Amino acid sequence: MKLKLEDTIKELEEKIEKKNIKKGLSEEVLTKIQFFQHERLVHLIVTFFTGVGCILFLLGFIALEILPLLFLFLITLALFIPYIFHYYTLENGTQKLYDLYFKIKDIE
Repeated sequence: MKLKLEDTIKELEEKIEKKNIKKGLSEEVLTKIQFFQHERLVHLIVTFFTGVGCILFLLGFIALEILPLLFLFLITLALFIPYIFHYYTLENGTQKLYDLYFKIKDIE
């Protein structure tokens, strides 16, 4: 998904730079934005619940001192950190697509 987003941004920046804007490009960009927004929402939900699980496992280990809860905490923490970075990439990429959309809309 990260590569798709980066390729889309690069492609649109090249079209804007070369002023190669066809009629209807803004609608195409809007459709791509909607797909990335959906992906972003899904990853937000996954990231949120992974973070909540991580915190609950840690609190459970602290309160109950059950060793398997510590292992579950470490596993969810190992998942949570990459999810944060991935969501960050999706969020910033989608914001960049918004900016490119408005530039294309101004040119059209």
